[in-house]
Amino acid sequence: MVATAATSAFFPAISLSSDAGSKSTKFGSGSVNPGGSRPKSSSRGLQVKANAQAPSKINGTSVGLEGVKLDDDLTSPPPRTFINVLPDWSMLLAAITTIFLAAEKQWMMLDWKPRRPDMLIDSFGLGRIVQDGLVFRQNFSIRSYEIGADRTASIETLMNHLQETALNHVKTAGLLGDGFGSTPEMCKKNLIWVVAKMQVVVDRYPTWGDVVQVDTWVGASGKNGMRRDWLVRDCKTGETLTRASSVWVMMNKQTRKLSKIPGEVRGEIEPYFANSPPIVEEDGRKLTKLDDDSADYIRTGLTPRWSDLDVNQHVNNVKYIGWVLESAPLPILESHELSTMTLEYRRECGRDSVLQSLTAVSGAGISNLADAGDIECHHLLRLENGAEIVRGRTEWRPKHATNFGMVGQIPAGNT
Repeated sequence: MVATAATSAFFPAISLSSDAGSKSTKFGSGSVNPGGSRPKSSSRGLQVKANAQAPSKINGTSVGLEGVKLDDDLTSPPPRTFINVLPDWSMLLAAITTIFLAAEKQWMMLDWKPRRPDMLIDSFGLGRIVQDGLVFRQNFSIRSYEIGADRTASIETLMNHLQETALNHVKTAGLLGDGFGSTPEMCKKNLIWVVAKMQVVVDRYPTWGDVVQVDTWVGASGKNGMRRDWLVRDCKTGETLTRASSVWVMMNKQTRKLSKIPGEVRGEIEPYFANSPPIVEEDGRKLTKLDDDSADYIRTGLTPRWSDLDVNQHVNNVKYIGWVLESAPLPILESHELSTMTLEYRRECGRDSVLQSLTAVSGAGISNLADAGDIECHHLLRLENGAEIVRGRTEWRPKHATNFGMVGQIPAGNT
């Protein structure tokens, strides 16, 4: 009753007149005149004659319908009710279902679930501070364009990951000023960080699709230096892949000369220093200086491109590594992989500099490098006038074969 009253209040029904005197109906002639008078003919009128075969009997009574003449103007519309004025709910339901299915697909693509219960994956790779605010952690997925002919990440890819986490560490800690990794006080004094020494140990190179977890932290290095360490692990297994330790010093951005760490800057960074030894034991061996006579391989005509410069108009230190390895002999690159690297940065090069890369192979002769065991090389990156840019030492170990059929067999765990 209440529903009926509410419905009629919003949708009043249109009823025909019940006055019997005003209606006349004729059967046989087929005329129907609810209004009591014959309507005038008009162009809108529509007359229908039906001679369809009707059932001969209904409930045992004979019935017949010879013809029916109807005027369209007099056909009554169905009464308006609550049901027949509602919208098409099926179309609305289909639209809502489509939206929810699309949202669910996008959600599943984000891969929120951790690959291990005890190791949460940072799906977006944004990084976070862990371990009492002293360690910065960030995850990286190895992309197809970051691997080489061996189907493993290149050394440049790993070094880029290290540099990215170092800058994001400063940013997340709230110490990023206007410069490239510079604190607010450093920006006021036109100071920037430059790397003085880098040591890298690679136990295993990740492959395409692997997710690596990079931890980094800082500590003191002498009176005017800062040490930064990195630990790279496989997110799925927790296996240690790479360890790296570096020493950074300050340089005046305008004069391009080294500078002491001002007290204001030290006050900004010292609260983040971790009291821990270097993750890579320092190699105290002196790096060899090469020349044209002592070098076995020389590559000349190396020049920085505009894309090699960072926002401080400084050649990216990862680019130096690429230049150092430009003169490494091809037989070593084909049959061995870089296991350790020690670099000492002597000076920077300008955007118009022309460089030379020199490499000398220690121990075994250069005639049969492909079949040699562990190999040690010495490197020098210099300007054309002889000024040293980088001295280096690398160690190489025989690599496992790839599917290209080079040497040996890939370990089962990496297939």
